[in-house]
Amino acid sequence: MAILENIRKRTTVLILIIGMALFAFVISGVFTSNDLGGAKVGSSVVEVNGESVSIDDFRREVENASRRFGPSISSTQLVNTVYDQELRKAILEQQFEDLGIDVESDQIIEYVKTSGYAQIPDFLDENGIFNEEVFRSAIADWKANDPLRYDAWLQDEQRIIQLAKERMYFNLIKGGVGATLSEGEFDYNMANEKVDIQYVRVPYTTIADSTIQVSKDDIQAYISQHKDDFKQDKARDIRFVFFEEKASGDDETAVEDAITALLEDSIEYSEERDANDTIPGFRNTQDMAAFLDRNSDSKFDTIYKSKNELPIVVADTLMTLDAGEIHGPYRDGGFFKVSKIMDVKPEGSVKSSHILFAYAGSERAAANITRTKEEAEEEAKKMLIEARKADANFATLARENSDDPTAAQRSGDIGYFQESNLGLAEAYRNYLFSHDLDEIGMVETPFGFHIIKIDDKQDLVQVATLSREIEPSEETINTLFTDATKFEMASIDAAPEAFGDIARESTYTVRPVNKIKEMDENLPGLSAQRGVVQWAFNDDTKVGDIKRFNINNGYAVVQLTKKYKEGLMSTEDASATALPRIRKERKAEQIINANQGKTLDAVAKDNNVNLSNASALTLKSPTIPGAGREPLVVGTAFTLAPDATSTLVEGETGVFILKVTKKEDAPSVDNFSTYANTLKTNAASRVNNAVYNALKEGAEIEDKRATFY
Repeated sequence: MAILENIRKRTTVLILIIGMALFAFVISGVFTSNDLGGAKVGSSVVEVNGESVSIDDFRREVENASRRFGPSISSTQLVNTVYDQELRKAILEQQFEDLGIDVESDQIIEYVKTSGYAQIPDFLDENGIFNEEVFRSAIADWKANDPLRYDAWLQDEQRIIQLAKERMYFNLIKGGVGATLSEGEFDYNMANEKVDIQYVRVPYTTIADSTIQVSKDDIQAYISQHKDDFKQDKARDIRFVFFEEKASGDDETAVEDAITALLEDSIEYSEERDANDTIPGFRNTQDMAAFLDRNSDSKFDTIYKSKNELPIVVADTLMTLDAGEIHGPYRDGGFFKVSKIMDVKPEGSVKSSHILFAYAGSERAAANITRTKEEAEEEAKKMLIEARKADANFATLARENSDDPTAAQRSGDIGYFQESNLGLAEAYRNYLFSHDLDEIGMVETPFGFHIIKIDDKQDLVQVATLSREIEPSEETINTLFTDATKFEMASIDAAPEAFGDIARESTYTVRPVNKIKEMDENLPGLSAQRGVVQWAFNDDTKVGDIKRFNINNGYAVVQLTKKYKEGLMSTEDASATALPRIRKERKAEQIINANQGKTLDAVAKDNNVNLSNASALTLKSPTIPGAGREPLVVGTAFTLAPDATSTLVEGETGVFILKVTKKEDAPSVDNFSTYANTLKTNAASRVNNAVYNALKEGAEIEDKRATFY
């Protein structure tokens, strides 16, 4: 390692060359990964404590993430995911540099051994175990013969290096996390010392809010005293009217009429033959697949279905029809449909349960099955007799005796099967379709001997469905555009506050969306509309401005109604939070002043409340039944001697006065090491998130995502 340390002082090129010679393979990013901090080429997408993450690097990461996630998440979600990832890397890399944390090739290999990468087949030896030499050879082979895979590995390698550094960094911190025996004792006592109290609570609700006068200056003073509670990010409020592109009543009628017309035969003139041809309709066509291909939004599904596989709106009706009969038109979701029964298979689907007795050598027999075929048959015959008894519980017998582990977990149930299903052994299938409901019998298959119970039989139908989607006509779409445009122009020409009045005159619904963040995408009522958010945060967009947006299924006319600056909330914005708190403080003051020096009974009587009892209260779970979480009240109880009465205590839900009726010490324990170790383990498990969040909270972060996305 001393040699390597000297080498590391040379140039990057020299390091790579010597590294390849030393290890006879390349873990290419080991010595070149330290470029996460510092100045970047091009514009920055985020600055962390003065150090930039360039937009060029960021976009490459977004492209890589896009390939990993595919179409499962939106572009904005991708950007936000990569942002969180890059922000974490930048913040932690600064810590790594300050502490001199780096990783060598042997540390990377050690990390790979204990991660999911150790399961990659190319890294395993002939025994299926991760092998360091095989790993090195695989990387070298990819570099020489599979450049695409090698490039992908380089990206993985960067992630491995980052994760290895993080593990080292957080492990250093966890090494300093501990708990003394005294702390273990204290935690044990908090959970096990108990107190019983008698108390009176005067709820804050006994004083009407209307009697507490709070001025704007009072709210501002409260904000100044509690600044951390009233911080806000940059945000926007909007309101909008949505013009949804949906079919009108006339459009629905037109679709229903069109599908009805297809039921019967039609006459078409043939120029080639100079004669009229009869075109069979849905009712009479002899080639249903071709007919539906030409005329329907759904294809001909030849699969036979049971009742529970049919659309719920028509399942009952279709199961009563004979082959050749038709039902419809009917509406099913966004479609008009007509269904024709092509064929019926009475009792075409059978549900069964079984108890399997396998034997050594039978298919899929577990290794612990040692009985012979003859022994298995004998046991099966005995079970058949048992299963046929009037008081027998087949499900219990299957669960306790079957050699089919999957079916045993389901009490023998293997579900429904059709006669055409080849997933069942032939003898088993033949039994199902040649015996009656509830009959129990025995068959032999290559898997062993089965005791079979027929649980249910269902009829099957083959259904052809002619369907047409209910869509808005061109006329409806044009009318919608005209209405949206008229509303937009009328709103722009009027005063900004008239937006709602103009909407109501036309019976349009105005929907508000408040506190939109700069990188938000989904808006309630509009779904993913990144363009609306970008417009709302554009410096040129003023409060009161209005704009029409074309969205996937219509138009939205949007008005910006408010802007929030980053920093402390205004008095108006904070009042919803501050006002209840101020009222609570003043109510507590009034109640305490009115009841000063009184006994429990007097407080209860004068305030028309009950004297209550609570038992077995603990400091670790300071909840009073009927009153809720009251840590200050419970803590006060533990400071009092038995039979002592407290002063008036300002609680979460009211003012309390209490008397301790009983105190119970925690049971004696010889050693508190177990409790100390639990505290240590719990603290260590919180290190990663707690440390990163603290670093993030303390960092100077300038987020510029909205400039680019």
